[in-house]
Amino acid sequence: MDTALNSNGFFPRSLDGDLVRQRIRDLESGKVGFYSVGLYPASLAYNCAMQQEEPASLLLAARPGRELLGAFSQEALEGMDPDHVATVERMGSHLQNGQRCPNTLKDLLQRCELVVLSANSNHVEEDLQEACRLREELNREHVVLACLAGSFSHDHIANESYVLCEKVPNLGFFSGFHRHGALRNPHDSFTANFCHPSALTALLAARMLDRLSPNIQVSPGIHNVEGQYIKAAKNMSSVFAGFGYTYHHDNPGVLPTLLTLLLDQCLDQAATVSMARRNRQRLYNRQPFPLTELGYGVQRIEAALVRGGDMEKVRDHTFAQLTAMVADVRGSMMRPVSGNPTRNFQAGQVLAEHMRAEQRCPQSMDELESWCEDAGLRKGGLEGLKALRYWPQIARKYAIPVHDASMVNLLYMAIYGQSSTKDVAFSVMTESRELSNYCQESVRPTHSRRYADALQNLDQPEAMDLVVNAVIADNARRLIRDDSGLEESEANAEPPAYLKAMNVIENAL
Repeated sequence: MDTALNSNGFFPRSLDGDLVRQRIRDLESGKVGFYSVGLYPASLAYNCAMQQEEPASLLLAARPGRELLGAFSQEALEGMDPDHVATVERMGSHLQNGQRCPNTLKDLLQRCELVVLSANSNHVEEDLQEACRLREELNREHVVLACLAGSFSHDHIANESYVLCEKVPNLGFFSGFHRHGALRNPHDSFTANFCHPSALTALLAARMLDRLSPNIQVSPGIHNVEGQYIKAAKNMSSVFAGFGYTYHHDNPGVLPTLLTLLLDQCLDQAATVSMARRNRQRLYNRQPFPLTELGYGVQRIEAALVRGGDMEKVRDHTFAQLTAMVADVRGSMMRPVSGNPTRNFQAGQVLAEHMRAEQRCPQSMDELESWCEDAGLRKGGLEGLKALRYWPQIARKYAIPVHDASMVNLLYMAIYGQSSTKDVAFSVMTESRELSNYCQESVRPTHSRRYADALQNLDQPEAMDLVVNAVIADNARRLIRDDSGLEESEANAEPPAYLKAMNVIENAL
């Protein structure tokens, strides 16, 4: 699959200026296709229909055996404008021998320059394989492929879980915050990101998506892996947020801490995953123009820890400059002023109601899913619960520190833990004081609690000595003459020649 997507870009490898110029003109009038139409693509199409009588730039295709608008409830369909519905249905069909025929994936690849595979993680990989096969068969290898799946993928044969965009690095990713009902509001506006490891491809694809509706602003980015990871992580966190809002609605003091921690841990986890990218150096060093041209404020934002006396980079937070991506996380953890929250948030609300009524955690994921089904939530649309199934494998694969995932770990324990573990999880999740203490203490790395523990045990000589030595070391540092001047001169020192040479070689090769 990697090989099939090595050329997932808009342009052939040509130095012919006229050919490139014509291709750019083609893209300016090119179409966008969404295959496997669920709630989000259908709602986006409806938004386009509200803003334009005949949107010429968007095409749809349902999965075989599925209805184009089948993801909507009957109540939602009854609330839609029939003319707009008819427009959406025309987006999903074409004339053949004077009759309307439903579009297929093959039709989208023939008529579009950008195709977004919209299936969830159950089907997106098989769709990608089929799209690659058809693209080659049709000689349309410069149609760019992207996905928007919001869960982790799983190889049942190898028993391995992963982020699809990390396995297929050149796959585009389209993401933004949305509530499906809100997308059908003609007066509301939304933001989204289209991410692709090629800045040029991201820029052009985002422009194509941005033209679909004046109410949807799409910005480019290069962080497809991080974007897809965040989507899965925030879906899990949204479940916990829904639980927190519902169970602790009488304890508003704990909510800001809980929600802030859920947001921060999503971003910190993605920053750790970012360091594992196989194409990380190429991502930053081989772009045709600086990332600031895409809207990033700075080229890189990296975090480091002192290990063995040396500073070691452990996180890459550059992606956090993509506003829509962060807004997606934040928005999915909020209860809206009007309308319904996200489906994963609603699953958390269901969890809270049953844990309060039953005074226990769910006995299994199957029981939790049955609770959700009884509440009118289809388990197939609850990507957060699916992502949680594969969480231990994901945490191991990407070496995510325990203190950066303490909230997801707690939720996982509540659903998948042993009986005694679930009892502990129940106490922590349902008692405000326990939860706030957990939020405060669980974010500390295990190797970074020595001084906090020492202050709790000053009656022990070893603990007192540790604090005393820290004070003496700090005082000694302050007594060193010209301490600040030394730091300033080191910061302004020009890098030696060998570092310059290494930088040139790394950037050129």
